[in-house]
Amino acid sequence: MSAKQLELRDITFTYKTAQRTTIERLNAEVYEGEFLSLIAPSGAGKSTIFRLLMGLEQPQHGEALFHNNSSAMGYMPQKDLLLEWRTVLENVTLPLELKGVNKKEAKTIAEPYFVQFGLEGTQHQYPRELSGGMRQRASFLRAMIGGSKLLLLDEPFSALDAMTRLHMQDWLQKVCSDLNLTVILITHDMDEALRVSDRILVFSSSPMSTYLELSIEEPHPRANLETLAPIKQQIMRQLFSGVDSI
Repeated sequence: MSAKQLELRDITFTYKTAQRTTIERLNAEVYEGEFLSLIAPSGAGKSTIFRLLMGLEQPQHGEALFHNNSSAMGYMPQKDLLLEWRTVLENVTLPLELKGVNKKEAKTIAEPYFVQFGLEGTQHQYPRELSGGMRQRASFLRAMIGGSKLLLLDEPFSALDAMTRLHMQDWLQKVCSDLNLTVILITHDMDEALRVSDRILVFSSSPMSTYLELSIEEPHPRANLETLAPIKQQIMRQLFSGVDSI
């Protein structure tokens, strides 16, 4: 097994205006180079975990421990949030510019990735000229271009049509594997989690505390998910076990 990259140790968090705890004594580990998916009912607190990792919220108890002295991470939300007045290349290089890299050097760093990310020829186009899938590719490249080896993806393909979503899932898994990226994906789509993940953590309700952990050994690409039907049934049982408490 790979080395640990991140640990959540006894995390407890409650929003000031909330009537109940969102996360309660949560413990979890994330390993270098793995693709980890989080599945839970809506409103259970999945996105709160990301807010805690990014430092936007502070836990009342516990800590997030980053190993190898690296807490750098990239974040990709549901909407791509590309800046419409900047070209695709200028959007991608924005994190580098914010770090103080001059524009010429930033473009030199970014341009080689355009081929690998299937974006060749779009450098000087504007976001409005791209399809939904291409916009998400650009958004993903922007999330990792700053050197982040840990990526937080919050339902990035939920707005795409079914066929594009399937294509993007396979593409995402391959790119992350090729670049040895560590990924935490929030998703409501069980098939998506089964298609891309090395491990899945399934939470049944709020507060997020205990979970079902599932490891998937099936090699990629996973075009046929029928062999993973027993794992999908386990996910459904775990989710529905907390329906009455949601």
